[in-house]
Amino acid sequence: MPRRRIRVTDVPLRAAFAALRTELGVPSGFPPEVTAEAERKPELKAYDDATDVPLFTIDPPGSLDLDQAMHLSRRGIGYRVRYAIADVAAFVVPGSALDAETHRRVLTLYFPDTRVPLHPPQLSEGAASLLPDQVRPAALWTIDLDADGRTTAADVRRALVRSRARLDYEGVQKAIDSGAAEEPLFLLKEVGELRERLEVERGGISLNVPEQEIVQRNGTYELTYRAAVPADGWNAQISLLTGMAAADLMLAYGTGVLRTLPAAPDGAVGRLRRTAHALHIDWPHHVSYAALVRSLDPRIPHHAAFLQECTTLLRGAGYTVFRNGVLPAITTHAAVASPYAHCTAPLRRLADRYASEICLAAVAGTAVPDWVLAAFEALPREMAEGGRLAATAERECVDIVEAALLKDRVGEVFDGCVVDVEERRPTVGTVQLETPAVIGRVEGAGLELGERLRVRLTQADPVSGGGGKVRFAPA
Repeated sequence: MPRRRIRVTDVPLRAAFAALRTELGVPSGFPPEVTAEAERKPELKAYDDATDVPLFTIDPPGSLDLDQAMHLSRRGIGYRVRYAIADVAAFVVPGSALDAETHRRVLTLYFPDTRVPLHPPQLSEGAASLLPDQVRPAALWTIDLDADGRTTAADVRRALVRSRARLDYEGVQKAIDSGAAEEPLFLLKEVGELRERLEVERGGISLNVPEQEIVQRNGTYELTYRAAVPADGWNAQISLLTGMAAADLMLAYGTGVLRTLPAAPDGAVGRLRRTAHALHIDWPHHVSYAALVRSLDPRIPHHAAFLQECTTLLRGAGYTVFRNGVLPAITTHAAVASPYAHCTAPLRRLADRYASEICLAAVAGTAVPDWVLAAFEALPREMAEGGRLAATAERECVDIVEAALLKDRVGEVFDGCVVDVEERRPTVGTVQLETPAVIGRVEGAGLELGERLRVRLTQADPVSGGGGKVRFAPA
């Protein structure tokens, strides 16, 4: 599920982000003993040889932490998806300093100016990454689909793999659109579109969240959006397909770790309706949330702003562990509309290493390793704490970026709409501006949900302590 992505190159803002990392206690480097363990050579004798599979990766340009590589082919009237996931467990010894460090970090943290990795770069961008023309250990999934894209069989085994090409989304889209793509790449479109239709059928929703970039022009800041190309969505569908297959395997096996999300409460959807109203997005009451999202064009700024706010419905997501055949009360993820597991990004997410290990045991018919079960009690809490830190960092970064966008406009009046009011302090709320698409705190008497009002910008300081803050008052 997406997080808000923002990029900046401005030096003063980089200083603000560095100060934020210090304030949040984000690690700045790896201890020497952790770095030394990351350079350990793994034992790979028990791996199958799948280096003949012509895999390829699709990631943003310049990415080096490559978790997944794929190959697609026809199989009768259906399809076969081969999906290799970096086998991080081959490098991380349970109970080691490296293992402890990953449990301390939990997630790779993304800031607009840099990222703070879960694993040392020599591992996440080197020995464990599925870089092109390098033999790497992987959990290799084989998922067979019928002519409609439905899963008919799923298998995962440890194997040595070798990616043939490192591709990016724009390049993939151009190759497919021009007809120059070879069949495995063209099948990404064919299978991706089939899986998107099945997503609609089961009631799922994928958020096409655009990337935001703040740039300097003529001595001031401007906020721009980079909408995802269709290839982003097709690639995401392959990851979702694998996560759903992993969840089904673990549920049948009776032991696993799922990514779960209950249905959104009415209040959360109501808040989104107020945000849609503020952004002049028509949302008839007979139109579902999923149908509305599919109708939006992320290249349109106010649609892009609304899609950013839609990520608030994912805040109830969590990790649910179970064992010995005792299934949890909730096994599904509301946005996926199916059981689902995080297993495709072990270089960037701690829980994925555990999910892969359970799936490998389920297919092999062996017991789950003790080190996996020993982590079960603490894993959901660790992931939740890591998620809260990531959310706080994201929220503060957005504050800094929006403050930079408005820093020269203090005192100006803007049109907006009240999208939230605090229950205990009805004079404090949240206002969504019409343009630029900024959300900020507003303080004043008589705030009413959904009320359109003009507000005056009273504060916008991107380099103030505690992160940049944007404040408004009724004009």
